[in-house]
Amino acid sequence: MIFLQLLLAHILTDFVFQTTKWVKQKQKKKSKSVFLYVHAFLAGLLSYLIMRDWEQFLVPVFISVTHFLIDLWKLNQKRDNLTYFLLDQLFHIVIITIAYLYLISGFNTVVPNLISLLESNVFLAILVAYLLVIFPVGFIIGKATEKWNDEILKNTKESLSLKAAGRYIGIFERILVLTLILTDNFSAIGFLIAAKSILRFADKNEASARKQTEYVLIGTLMSFSITIIIGLLVRHIAF
Repeated sequence: MIFLQLLLAHILTDFVFQTTKWVKQKQKKKSKSVFLYVHAFLAGLLSYLIMRDWEQFLVPVFISVTHFLIDLWKLNQKRDNLTYFLLDQLFHIVIITIAYLYLISGFNTVVPNLISLLESNVFLAILVAYLLVIFPVGFIIGKATEKWNDEILKNTKESLSLKAAGRYIGIFERILVLTLILTDNFSAIGFLIAAKSILRFADKNEASARKQTEYVLIGTLMSFSITIIIGLLVRHIAF
């Protein structure tokens, strides 16, 4: 409950009450922006009001100060892209977690819980499975289909897709397929394959369309097949 309360306060602070005007002025004036200080104060105030534990005033102060420092760090980066946004949010979540552990006096249980988690066959099997489908499987599929990709590129003057789009599509589809397998939702995989097939076959009027479609289907079937095998092995080992 406490963690959710602190998380709710953060979401309200960063995404509900923070206006576009605040963001633009913060980006322009950085540490001289009054909204930077108001925003940081709001983070602590909302945490204090939502928790309703009036004796724990140090936690809201801690959240306000750290929120200010994290936002100031982000504002001083040369680029405002997805990477820095995700890092910014990750740092805020870490701070919320630290505040939560302090409030429940849970620091003494963190290390033992982590050790027991790393000794769990179920956790390790699932972790290894996700790491496999995110990294090595994509590399294997890329190498296996490399000759067909080169053949298609020879007959095409421009790129067939957005830069690295295929790689990210493959990663997300494998994560989704593995999750469906581990949660015993095998039938949903069929809908995912059907949906992707419809998208891939849409608007194929060029001469190289057949080769491109075959190349995509080979990669897709390899991706799904390997992920399904990994998922079934994990279910056998862990469950």
